[in-house]
Amino acid sequence: MQYNTQQKRMPLPEYGRSIQNMVDFALTIQDPAERQRCANTIINIMGNMFPHLRDVPDFKHKLWDHLAIMADFKLDIKYPYEVIREENLGTKPDMIPYPSTKIRYRHYGRTLEILIKKACDYPEGDEKRNLVALICNHMKKDYMAWNKDTVDERKIAEDLAELSNGKLRMDDDIIRLMADRLAQNYRPKMNYNNNRNNNQRRKY
Repeated sequence: MQYNTQQKRMPLPEYGRSIQNMVDFALTIQDPAERQRCANTIINIMGNMFPHLRDVPDFKHKLWDHLAIMADFKLDIKYPYEVIREENLGTKPDMIPYPSTKIRYRHYGRTLEILIKKACDYPEGDEKRNLVALICNHMKKDYMAWNKDTVDERKIAEDLAELSNGKLRMDDDIIRLMADRLAQNYRPKMNYNNNRNNNQRRKY
């Protein structure tokens, strides 16, 4: 018995040892036409292993790339696509630069700062007040996630004024709207056992 650790290392182990053995066999075929037919058969078997990916764009192209890799780029056939080159196999993608925008308060996040900026541009009216109330409730929730002990509404009001450069205020009207929004979203949990007992009493 030969253990996997003693066998040839597989470049793409997700296809399994059987597919790798087929590729290795294809490399030994001398007749070009027979070698091409063998490669086509291997591609069909590889595709059948991942039927859920058949409709993914470039799926067949990826299979031929994988065949070339498993053959160590030594399989002399007519590829229907321009397969990946061996020298490009280890090429690393370009690094994605991190955004250079500074976030004043990380526990609020960048998205909330964008919302505050949008709210500043809104014309005065009910829509703006409701948006500010929504923002303040989110700020309270984010603040509580960061500081689990308590939330100081004066701190929220100060942060809102700072992040909006003094254009938005958490006044009494906004506090009332905040409470109204929370009440609308709150649904008391039904006590299943009590309801079942009450229903049983009505039967008798």
